[in-house]
Amino acid sequence: MAQQENEYGVTHAADADVLTVVDDPQPVAESESAATADPLAELKAERDQLLDRLARLQAEFDNARKRTEREKLEFRDYATGNVVEQFLPVIDNFALALGANASAEQLRTGVELIVKQMDETLRGLQVQTIPTVGQQFDPRVHEALGTVEREDLPDQSIAEEIRKGYKIRERLLRPALVRIVSNPKQAEA
Repeated sequence: MAQQENEYGVTHAADADVLTVVDDPQPVAESESAATADPLAELKAERDQLLDRLARLQAEFDNARKRTEREKLEFRDYATGNVVEQFLPVIDNFALALGANASAEQLRTGVELIVKQMDETLRGLQVQTIPTVGQQFDPRVHEALGTVEREDLPDQSIAEEIRKGYKIRERLLRPALVRIVSNPKQAEA
């Protein structure tokens, strides 16, 4: 007897009226109604899956944010350590100068050498001093402390540097504190 399978997975004998169910024990009509019978349960399950996924993504994001902050702090500590390491010999020389039994002139010479060493260390870190005396006043890099009346220098030029200014490349670290020329002859003209 030849058997054939219909579109619902049911086999039947080609020449007989006997039907046998092969895979699905439920009739087709019942399985279709069961799938559409509880759409609320399906929506709740989908919602629960999405909430779980959202919670996992939030946790991953929070972990990534914390890791980034930790790496930033580690990098800052590493960079600071490199800079401090370059200044340790300067500190050692100051300590030696303080402990020395020398004349005032010898101490002055020692301090001048230490200042020179500090300048070299700053240059090694790409720190530059801001030019001042004889330059035209620039409020972006100079801070005026006052004016000095002089006729031998151009008006609004810098006559005196009170405190050095520094920059790294184009970033201003500290403006130079200066006194500016006030030339009455040029101001009248």
